[in-house]
Amino acid sequence: MEAPHSPAAESATRSTHPTSAASLPVESPEQMQELGRRLAKLLRPGDLVMLTGELGAGKTTLTRGLGEGLAVRGAVTSPTFVIARVHPSLTGGPALVHVDAYRLGGGLDEMEDLDLDVSLPESVVVVEWGVGKVEDLSDDRLHVLIHRMVGDTDDDRREVTLTGFGPRWAQVDLALLAG
Repeated sequence: MEAPHSPAAESATRSTHPTSAASLPVESPEQMQELGRRLAKLLRPGDLVMLTGELGAGKTTLTRGLGEGLAVRGAVTSPTFVIARVHPSLTGGPALVHVDAYRLGGGLDEMEDLDLDVSLPESVVVVEWGVGKVEDLSDDRLHVLIHRMVGDTDDDRREVTLTGFGPRWAQVDLALLAG
């Protein structure tokens, strides 16, 4: 499976040095959601997760699994038209703040209206299409790049590359998510 070329994704990985990384095959939407549930076990308040991938790659499906794993209230759906949704925890854990930055053209300045810097310390913030827009929110972040077959195909196979940046991710073995 050939990965699409993405200059924005490449610039995000050059902005700081990765401290951990793993690449995982995903064969179906159900496996993508399960990956989200497993990833949720590694997340804690203050974590910033950036999701990158083509339209239909599975970003929202992964986030749905994160919401299940974090045991948050409300159905996790794409926040494209509302930009951001907050899903409070049902168990006293961190809230899930799910942002879709696709329609936001500017960088962090345009994102400031969302007050993500205020939400970040006590929440898990997941930003779809956040590359080049939210890196300055935290030196510690997890970048999830989802490669899918492009063109006219019904292929559900994906290659998911997880790259941790900063001290928070230095001791996390992301390859354990392959489970």
